[in-house]
Amino acid sequence: MAGQQFQYDDSGNTFFYFLTSFVGLIVIPATYYLWPRDQNAEQLRLKSLRRVHGRCLWYRLRLMKSQQSIVPTLKKAALLFGWAVFLLLAYKVSKLDREYQEYNPYEVLNLDPGASLSEIKKQYRVLSLKYHPDKRGDEATFMRIAKAYAALTNEQSRQNWETYGNPDGPGATSFGIALPAWIVDQKNSMLVLLVYGLAFMVILPVVVGTWWYRSIRYSGDQILINTTQLFMHFMYKTPNMNMKRLAMVLTAAFEFDPRSNKEATTRPTDNIEVPQLIRELGNINVKKKEPPFCYPYSLKARVLVLAHLARMEISEELEEDQRFVVRKSPALLQEMINVGCQLTMMANSRGGFHAPRLVTIENCMKLTQMTVQGLQESKSPLLQLPHFEEEHLRYCISKKYKVRSLQDLVSLKDSDRRNMLRVLGEEKYDEVMAVLGSFPHITMDTKLQVLDDEDSNNITAGSIVTVTVTLSRKRMAEVFEKEQESTPCLAEEAATTEEAQGDSSKAKTKVWQNKSKGAKKTAKSKKKKLTKKKATPAPVKTKQANGNLAGNEVVAASAAAVKEEEEEASDKGSESDEGEANKDSPSERDEDSDKQSDTEVDEMAGDDEEEWEALQQSIQRRERALLETKSKVTHPVYSLYFPEEKQEWWWLYIADRRDQTLVSMPYHVCTLKDTEEVELKFPAPSKTGNYQYSVILRSDSYLGLDQIKPLKLEVHEAKAMLDNHPQWDIPDTEEEDEEQEDSDGIEESEDDDEDND
Repeated sequence: MAGQQFQYDDSGNTFFYFLTSFVGLIVIPATYYLWPRDQNAEQLRLKSLRRVHGRCLWYRLRLMKSQQSIVPTLKKAALLFGWAVFLLLAYKVSKLDREYQEYNPYEVLNLDPGASLSEIKKQYRVLSLKYHPDKRGDEATFMRIAKAYAALTNEQSRQNWETYGNPDGPGATSFGIALPAWIVDQKNSMLVLLVYGLAFMVILPVVVGTWWYRSIRYSGDQILINTTQLFMHFMYKTPNMNMKRLAMVLTAAFEFDPRSNKEATTRPTDNIEVPQLIRELGNINVKKKEPPFCYPYSLKARVLVLAHLARMEISEELEEDQRFVVRKSPALLQEMINVGCQLTMMANSRGGFHAPRLVTIENCMKLTQMTVQGLQESKSPLLQLPHFEEEHLRYCISKKYKVRSLQDLVSLKDSDRRNMLRVLGEEKYDEVMAVLGSFPHITMDTKLQVLDDEDSNNITAGSIVTVTVTLSRKRMAEVFEKEQESTPCLAEEAATTEEAQGDSSKAKTKVWQNKSKGAKKTAKSKKKKLTKKKATPAPVKTKQANGNLAGNEVVAASAAAVKEEEEEASDKGSESDEGEANKDSPSERDEDSDKQSDTEVDEMAGDDEEEWEALQQSIQRRERALLETKSKVTHPVYSLYFPEEKQEWWWLYIADRRDQTLVSMPYHVCTLKDTEEVELKFPAPSKTGNYQYSVILRSDSYLGLDQIKPLKLEVHEAKAMLDNHPQWDIPDTEEEDEEQEDSDGIEESEDDDEDND
């Protein structure tokens, strides 16, 4: 059996192969992931947003960052250096000589493969005369020539060469290690051992341990676990939380504590500037001794958030800390909403404690809007627009215009809008309208059904109800255009309605002419019981020349109408009696019943096909939603005082506003660009009856754009389970046949036993 040989690379050639592969595995993925994006594309994007978002804080910070940052240049330089090293190693490898070549005796003898024996002998004589040691030739070359001649002429050598690639037979298997030989040299053993120990026993455990220690402190949304526990404690302790208490809990997060987060900083000037801000803000519960609200980091964060909502001017050092606190706040408020939903689900499933009230969760959403826009709760949503100040609001809320919301401003005529905002000037007015035109206008359609049920429209007690909500987003500018187009039509409709109201005011009826409630109820019951054509009532005369109403004519007309209805009912009854009398023969009855059953079967088949298609479409839609990875980049939010570019996201949920409870958990819609379809599921109430819920859509960025749509739920009693299903009904004949077969089998087995005995 052939042996094995392990040899290190004395020449250093194979080490270059290893080094080239190693550098390539690092450089190629690093270039794909770390190469800076095209700065020109980013500049063009910012340029396109300048007309609308030019005054936003995040926009100005982004421009300053793109001009001052040298990180992209350093990344490019490092990656280019890596590619230079990789290309140099590749060039070095291409110039290396091949050390391991396949042995070919024809090449040694300078013959073509397949040469005849005479040609081999002739060529061997020629080369022997030239390279034989006795003729002063090269001995090594002559030995190779003799070996090649033997491989082609000797039968055993030729067989070894064809089988093992070597005329001498199988040799030792050689394994090359792509490391230089000095690594295993005894002189360098201590140095190599020290490097290995330092790399694998010190550096690697420290790096892995640091990464693990940092990762276990954060949740999947990069929120500290201690912060989540803090939110859960206070939301459990205070189910009904007002806005002031909510701000205190938010700013107590450990993200703002320098001991837990290195990004949070404390400055020596805080002892002077923070108390000054507290005096300017007023009552912010400074004397509250409940931890952690009394800690310095929590008090500072609370003051910075309240100063941001009040749009107060602060020093540059505090402004940097304020940007950090404000930037972290939306994610922390989203975590508070998630905690509230978890507590609600636990309360619904287990019981034993009070779930957070609906007002608490909605206050979290509203505080997110306030933080993004930098507005207090009592301020007007119009202050989200540029150039709007407190003194401008008095023109808007005047009796002439009565503009208190963004929708009121949009619905106002362009001439009235210009006249109302004439104090701004033409240039500022155009900027206000450009910003208002970029705001979202959402239309919300709902569809209520019970999936995977025979009757999807019938909601039974305890069933899983699915509300499919279709959201469509448009810009406010499109609403302007539609309203401008529909303005003439609306003017004509208003004129016609005024004329109609004038006529109706002239033709007011007396009290004694109005129908009583009992008459209305009887009329409704008649409509339900009788399915017939409505008789056209006689026209009611309004006023005579002397000013008296013709009451006798009205009474006569109503009596005639009632009489006609009775005659029609009697005629229909006589016709039905005649039809039943004519159907005396049983064959005709059978034919009619067969036709009716056929039509019913066709209708049921059509309904089944429609339900099946709807079910398949819903399944395909769910599969696409699972497989597709939609980008969370939707539309940039216009926010004058938010320090970071924020995308436009929404919350969608169902609530019972009477009981102040959540019916379905809030769904965070992060991918709404044009249209989005969301399914909200919740269990139907266990008791039958009519329920009034609300489908609520809330923005996480804008104030005054929330929508509430009523949802009526009629819960019926669940169907009783069938004890004897038709598919388990076995005819008596089949049972008798089975019993007969069983008895025959028993008799055959007894006969076999007797034969065996």
